[in-house]
This record gives sequence, C-alpha cells and structure tokens, in this order.
Amino acid sequence: MDTRTGLPVVGMVGAGQLARMTHQAAIALGQSLRLLAAAPDDGAALVAADVQFGDHTDLAALRTFAKGCDVVTFDHEHVPTAHIRALAAEGVTLYPGADALLYAQDKRAMRERLSALGAPVPRWRPDATDLASFGDEVGWPVVAKAVRGGYDGRGVWMLDAGAPPPDGVELILEERVPLRRELAVQVARSPFGQVAAYPVVETVQQDGICVEVLAPAPGLPEELAVAAQQLAIDIATALGVVGMLAVELFEVDGGLVVNELAMRPHNSGHWTIEGARTSQFEQHLRAVLDYPMGDTTLTAPAVVMANVLGGEPGGIGIDERLHHLFAADPGVKVHMYGKQVRPGRKIGHVTALGDDLDEVRARARRAARWLQEGQ
Repeated sequence: MDTRTGLPVVGMVGAGQLARMTHQAAIALGQSLRLLAAAPDDGAALVAADVQFGDHTDLAALRTFAKGCDVVTFDHEHVPTAHIRALAAEGVTLYPGADALLYAQDKRAMRERLSALGAPVPRWRPDATDLASFGDEVGWPVVAKAVRGGYDGRGVWMLDAGAPPPDGVELILEERVPLRRELAVQVARSPFGQVAAYPVVETVQQDGICVEVLAPAPGLPEELAVAAQQLAIDIATALGVVGMLAVELFEVDGGLVVNELAMRPHNSGHWTIEGARTSQFEQHLRAVLDYPMGDTTLTAPAVVMANVLGGEPGGIGIDERLHHLFAADPGVKVHMYGKQVRPGRKIGHVTALGDDLDEVRARARRAARWLQEGQ
C-alpha cells in the first residue's frame, strides 16, 4: 500500500497510450500507478509521477520495478513468459498470469487452446510446411500469421497459390474467413471470478489498422450479441484471465469466429471512457485489485470512437487544429497520446455520442480527419 494514501500501488509494465489512459483512471480511484517505461518520452511517462525506466525483457529491471507494488499488470503482451513465471515464484502478484497471457502472446498456442475448448475458430495449420495442400483445401489466398509479435496489420500476409511464405518468421496458416464484418467484445474478470461484459462493438479496419469502433454494433441480433458476450466470458474463465480480455471476432454466415485475443485494455474499448458507465481502464484496475466490477452499460444510444492517425507533415499545428475542432463540435471528446507524429501511427482518438448512429459517426469521422489532416 502507498503509505500516503492507504490505497494500493499498481505497477504497469509499459508506458504507452494504454498506460496513459489507465493512469487517468487510477487518479480518480486514488490509486498509485507505477510505470516501467522504455524512454522519458513514452506517452504515459510524460504525465505520471512514479516512473521507472528499464527494458521489459530485463528480469533484473522487472524485479526492481515490482518491489513495493501490490500487483503488476501490463499495457502490452511482450514481457517474456519465463520472466513472469520467475517473478510469480518470488511472490510477486501479476495479472494476467503467465499461464493466461501465453494465449495472447503466442498465436499457435491460442489456436490450439481455443480449438480444444470447442470455440469457433478458422481452419488453421500450426506451421507453413503444408501451405500448398492447405490452400487447395480451404481456398486461396491463405492467411499467414507470425506466431508472435504481430499487431496493427504487421505480421500478417495474404499468400496466393505459388507464393512463398516470408523467410525467417515462425508462422501459422489460417483460412481466409468470408466475414460480414469484424466485431469485438470485452470482458473483465477478477481473481474472485466475477465477470463483467461490455456491449458488443463493430470495428472498422483499414490496412490492418482499426480506424473506427461503433458501440453497440449496429444491427446485431440480440441472440448473437449475447452469444458473443458468453463466448468471451467462457474464454476468460477457461484461460484464467484476470483483468480485461478483448476478443476480436468475425461475424460470418451462421455465427461467429474468434480472430484474436488481447489481455489488457484494447483499442476496441477506448469508447468506454465517455461511452460506458465504467471505462475499460477503470475496470482493468478494479479487476487486478479484486474490486467488484463496475457498470458496463452505455451512456448514450450511439457511441463512435475514431482513431487519429499521424498525417503528412505540414499545415497548421495540432494546437490550432484543436481550437477549430472544439469550436466546430464542442461535444466531441479528444484524447491525444503524447506521441511523435508519423504517417499512419495512432496518435490519439476522438469519441462522439448521441442518439443517431449516422450523425454520431459523421461527427467522429470529421473530427479525426481534421486532427489528422487539418482539413
């Protein structure tokens, strides 16, 4: 406990935008959030008081960081499994634990475990050795995925017949799913076993990057929405997840298919800061501290989050863009991450709320485009 407040100290490995927004939630709860940052200009390191610097692959740095923390959690999945196990053996409380986090770190392990659980998954192969026969069986192109490390479209390749797989990358193969759209559902689970599910959302992707999230997913039949929430709860329970779990889904003819898992706050849940009674960031803190879960209902009939991506250099500065945006639409909420701008990089997001989805979506798109392009 922090002797100044009598409240827990939560350590978060990583200091990107997820840690930055978790820090905001921790302030309201009175909790002390300690961050392990890679550099002083990491987004969360710019705003938090208790920051240590070190490499998340350095066990000694992790040991030093964990001293005095009531619980350690993560804003990414890249801490080596062996290090998490070593810290746990030394008495450090870490959520999610290594046995659960493995399934967000290793796509082969995830597919094997979900298949064993009977969860709906694409047809897949554990490596690329039978690429030709697999493609002939399921149809071309075939999706090749890096077993570890891919995100935002990186580490994913569409392979046509005769195309060689990328060299030097450990791969799994999946069929290309004939999807109607992409969905996501988030649940939180505490060590006690309490769960809370958020409404199912639709995610819109461009070039492998999420650009919009629509909450709730428009036109989704209630029975399918409930099935998606139950699926996520079942996965969280079976894997022993503690904290937030995001389940990325494909909606297909006849049901749902699981695409990916993330065991932390997730881009598909940023809308919850203004759009739900309890944000995913507060919920993650509640979960890892074994507090009772918060209310997940929406605060408006329609909520849209749009990511702000880095644009080309030039034009008016971001400060002037904010002036114009706030004058044009005072109701849009802006979250900037303190990142250096690079084309295509997520540097922030905007959220709009209202009664009419089309109108709310247009407002969010316009705000994100203005912040990105200045026009």
